[in-house]
Amino acid sequence: MIFNLFSNEGKNRPDDVKSLRHALLQFIKQELQKAEGGEGSNIKGLSLYINCNATDRHMYEAAVYAEQPDVFKDEIQKIADDFDLGLPDRWTLDVVFDQEIPEEATKAKDVDAAFFIKTSKHFIKQTATAYIRVLNGETELKEYTLTSGPDKINIGRDKKAQADDGFFRTNQIAFPSESADGANKYVSRQHAHVEWNVEAQRFMLFADEGGIPPRNKIKIKEDKSDKVFKLHSTAIGHPLKEGDQIILGESAVLEFSYQPLT
Repeated sequence: MIFNLFSNEGKNRPDDVKSLRHALLQFIKQELQKAEGGEGSNIKGLSLYINCNATDRHMYEAAVYAEQPDVFKDEIQKIADDFDLGLPDRWTLDVVFDQEIPEEATKAKDVDAAFFIKTSKHFIKQTATAYIRVLNGETELKEYTLTSGPDKINIGRDKKAQADDGFFRTNQIAFPSESADGANKYVSRQHAHVEWNVEAQRFMLFADEGGIPPRNKIKIKEDKSDKVFKLHSTAIGHPLKEGDQIILGESAVLEFSYQPLT
């Protein structure tokens, strides 16, 4: 863990949740107003980095609605609307605790936070490692490692699977047909894949031909909000977050995490 990366010299440091939330939103507003002369249509996403001490952690979590991330995003959207910043419909917000602050991010004066605005030409090139573990269904391994490289991870039934066009593909996360586990038979041969999106700086889950209606479905349930998403297109990916559960077919379940199993 990395703590106390910020200056504590500010004389007006907030000491309660309400004033802290106000200070964070004011800081974000000031940075948004600087961006592209107030024109936000090219903004892809916002990243808020928080590195506070253990004593203040609960206050910062409450200030950014850590258990309800969309609420804090809505607060930022209100600021953008009030100042006519023109954020695009699909902008994203990442609130990151206890990570090293990128040099490109702007540090706040009186709160333990830093802020970065992502555009198609201005983003932090990060590296990441994540894990997919199998909660239900039978696969060769119980946990698979993802890295932020160009390779995608195919998910489907059987290691070597023949697609509709006659060609074979390799499934790195494979559910063998011969398994006695009933969940495996509802996984399509070309069900889904995960890949790293350089621009968004996150792992994305895509449905393949076998994972969209009328074939075997894909559902994702967010750990924080319990929202459930269904994939209906091979062209639109779903950004994966900590604790997301992925249901393939009827009952095969995968879990996405940035923390290894052991």
